[in-house]
Amino acid sequence: MKLFRILLSAPLMLAALSFQAQAGVDDATRKAVIAELGARVSEVYVFPDKASQVVERLNAREKSGAYRAARDLDAFAALLTADLRQPTKDKHLGVRYSAKPIPEDENRPEPTPEMDRKFAEYLMSRNYGIRKVETLPGNIGYIDLREFSSVRFAKPALTAMMTLVADTDALIVDLRNNGGGDPFAVAWMQSYLFDARTHLNDMYWRDGERTEGFWTEAEVPGKKFGGAKRVYVLTSKDTFSGAEEFSYNLQQLKRGTIIGETTGGGAHPGRVYRIHPHLSVFIPSGRAINPVSKTNWEGTGVAPDGKVKANDALRAAQRLALAELLKAPVDEDHAQLLRKRLQALK
Repeated sequence: MKLFRILLSAPLMLAALSFQAQAGVDDATRKAVIAELGARVSEVYVFPDKASQVVERLNAREKSGAYRAARDLDAFAALLTADLRQPTKDKHLGVRYSAKPIPEDENRPEPTPEMDRKFAEYLMSRNYGIRKVETLPGNIGYIDLREFSSVRFAKPALTAMMTLVADTDALIVDLRNNGGGDPFAVAWMQSYLFDARTHLNDMYWRDGERTEGFWTEAEVPGKKFGGAKRVYVLTSKDTFSGAEEFSYNLQQLKRGTIIGETTGGGAHPGRVYRIHPHLSVFIPSGRAINPVSKTNWEGTGVAPDGKVKANDALRAAQRLALAELLKAPVDEDHAQLLRKRLQALK
């Protein structure tokens, strides 16, 4: 499975689509969509037994006339999503409506050069998910990252981002508004947080029943933050998928402290398939297997080490970082600066 297609989050592939309602779902359209959706789920979904349950439910619901109530394709997509998730509880699995026609080559196993170009432009227009990089008082690095963009296109930006915080004394990575993305981007970013090559995660893929390992890189461009200084990750209930992997990896390896709320609970990567000129479905075809816990965060989310409301997480993380730095200040002037900032955050 090529990198372009491997995602831990549906929104990256679907966010560019427009979701306006379109009237009319006739019998032929409805039946064709259900047939195509059922075939795709049966072929691809990571758990074959659950896939069978999904298909049975779709067909039973269609036979009962439940989908005839859909006033348009947007509403039809919502009904289908609910029925996909009822047997699976899989928050990745879902159908989306696009007012703009979806290209027929969306189902290609390999992206065309034109698809690559458009995807690269789209990621660039979002600055690869990088919202903010700054140094907070006390020389604490802060990164606000909203997605893990495809590392094929985002690597230079992620490298620059991590190099900017390399000389800070502690690092806060804010993933409270991050819905996930490319697991290779997760591994690349975390390569700057370890001194030696480190096993982060594994992905089991139904296709070929193969397992793919994800490791940090021993050598990276620029300067590493390194494996000794403290890392704090901010989470919320909206932290999802690849952002959860980032958090879970560091937590299991005891490399980072998670501050905030329990995350959304989606650990199944996959890709988008076109099932109608205006409907697409994200189907997970793999599952994460952490090398430490031997499991993942699917359905449970990542529980924070320090549980606070999401809105309070940044302040809480700063206080923890400052308190830790006060244990070994450079000198008395440095200690006074840290104490002053800590007092200001009370």
